[in-house]
Amino acid sequence: MRHIVPAGLDRKEAAVWSKLDPERLPKHIAIIMDGNGRWARRRHLPRVAGHRAGVAAVRSTVETAARIGVESVTLYAFSVENWQRRPELEVDFLMALLRRYLRQEMPTLKRNNIRLEYIGRHHELPPKVRERMAWAQLETAQCTGMRLTLALNYGARSELVDAFNRIVQKAANNGGIEHLTIDEEAVRRHLYTSHMPDPDLVVRTSGEMRLSNFLLWQVAYAEIYVTETLWPDFRGIHLLEAIAEYQKRERRYGGLAPARDHAGSRRV
Repeated sequence: MRHIVPAGLDRKEAAVWSKLDPERLPKHIAIIMDGNGRWARRRHLPRVAGHRAGVAAVRSTVETAARIGVESVTLYAFSVENWQRRPELEVDFLMALLRRYLRQEMPTLKRNNIRLEYIGRHHELPPKVRERMAWAQLETAQCTGMRLTLALNYGARSELVDAFNRIVQKAANNGGIEHLTIDEEAVRRHLYTSHMPDPDLVVRTSGEMRLSNFLLWQVAYAEIYVTETLWPDFRGIHLLEAIAEYQKRERRYGGLAPARDHAGSRRV
């Protein structure tokens, strides 16, 4: 099975794939797409040019993930902070770009059997954007392959606030909060991501060493991979390289590594 190259991979991608263990792919990859502004600035272009160029990175990355059998990819597309702190003209451009992306990329999503979903406070987005989002989600609802989740107007702290508010409101509607107990499972059930597994791998582009308020609860035990590559230059080959690094690591979830005998073999 290791030597079967998924359809659609190019020569360089196939070379990296040949070194991977298909049985140990991360089930859920979360990506912090960073570096659009720097990409544009280095080329003496306006920031919006970097956002526009980032669409090609999304297409290549998502297609490669779907082709190799990754179950879920979540893209940090637009944060609460972006909504609150970016210039109005840039926000308007990003909203228009999102609408155009959802329309133009629909054939690609369907061809790759990709189901589209969203997390975040997207009810606060402009009506025309929400309409296009609803249309795109409905168009891919019958797809049975990879789940692509766009984090839009998303912030991890906002998600936790919303989760706790839902827990309290639910208790209040069911007899009162006097005997309310909140544990990790209760919180998990009320997160935006309650229907999907936690990320196994977080990829951040542009070399920044921070999570930027992204899936803070869910990535507690995720492996983090940082690349200097700016997002508009990121492609499927870079995703495969991130997975190759992921497969070199030993995930312990707070426990100890398996003991090894004198010959170097693991004892279980």
